[in-house]
Amino acid sequence: MKKRVLALLLAGVMALGMTACGSTAPEASGNGQEAPSQEGEIGETEKPADSGEGIQVGIVLPTKDEPRWIQDETRFGEILDEAGFTYQVLFSQGSSATEKTNVETLVSKGVKVLILCPQDSAAAASTVDYAADNGVTVISYDRLITGTAKLNYIVGFDSTSVGTAQGNYLIEQAGDKKGNPLYLYAGATTDENAFLFFEGAWQALQPKIADGTFVIKNSSEAEALSDTQELTREQMSAILGQITTDWDFEVSKSKAEANLTAASAADKGDVFILAPNDGTSRSIADVFAIDPDVTSYVITGQDAESASIQYIIDGKQSMTVLKDTRILSRAAVDMATEILESGKATTNATYDNGAGEIPMYQMEVLSVTKDTMQEYIFDSEYYNAADFTGLE
Repeated sequence: MKKRVLALLLAGVMALGMTACGSTAPEASGNGQEAPSQEGEIGETEKPADSGEGIQVGIVLPTKDEPRWIQDETRFGEILDEAGFTYQVLFSQGSSATEKTNVETLVSKGVKVLILCPQDSAAAASTVDYAADNGVTVISYDRLITGTAKLNYIVGFDSTSVGTAQGNYLIEQAGDKKGNPLYLYAGATTDENAFLFFEGAWQALQPKIADGTFVIKNSSEAEALSDTQELTREQMSAILGQITTDWDFEVSKSKAEANLTAASAADKGDVFILAPNDGTSRSIADVFAIDPDVTSYVITGQDAESASIQYIIDGKQSMTVLKDTRILSRAAVDMATEILESGKATTNATYDNGAGEIPMYQMEVLSVTKDTMQEYIFDSEYYNAADFTGLE
């Protein structure tokens, strides 16, 4: 089965391609029939069972309001149709209650394997317990689920390395210059990945904060811990409480505006910005770009959204971390295939989710800049270069 995983990963990347950012995902079943709408289910793609055996694979994603998850819905449909499984994709729309309702719906339909990307890492534990108690094998997808030993598998990227890549990029751009203003932003405090992203970034940045290369301008908690490289969970929570964006574009914009309003002209100039993902990066960059006291800015990102690829081309965003979700979604389906066929999936790592060591299939990330964009984005057919402007 390991051969199946590797073959599908290698063959599928070039075959699938990506759905355009902001496009509308299909509201139809995998066999061309309209998918029924049920209370608590926000947007769904379904391939119904014809044999009365129920749904084999259920997928629950956090929201349909972000391009990333719309793209995942489309890819899951393509891969699962190709594999011949019955399936249903549901969205929780930022609500853990809706997430639980969606899982209950899938369990009532006889789902065998649940691929769940949680809205809230801790709140999802009870939902996982419910599914497991009803005989469902649960895979935590992309985002980690904490606090339950009944979680069977995790499939995702090395989240700490995402932050490390972001931090190292800022360090490279700063060079030997001292006193560079540093603005820190993070994801939602309800998302375990946000802590791991920040942990990786902090471990890279902290020595350069301690030696004066960077000077933190928007977090008193982080500033007070500038001599501490290994942060406790409590210390990270205190920092993230000040710099969280909630993964929300408007929250990111408002927080950046408030930070710059409170900052003096001396706290601006050539600034460096740790932004956790592409949506927040664009919102924050737009704010810094119009401040008259900001001479230049270097800003990170994550997810390689098409809008941010254009921002990088235009010089509005500096980098993004590519987590090739074509590989991720296919790896999740490969795990489901192994579980359905043999009862066990291939893994290459483990993760302590606070309740136990959970088997994990982990993948690496890539840093995308203007210099690496051709290789990582266009040569790999992640996006079509013809869809972007400003390329030579």
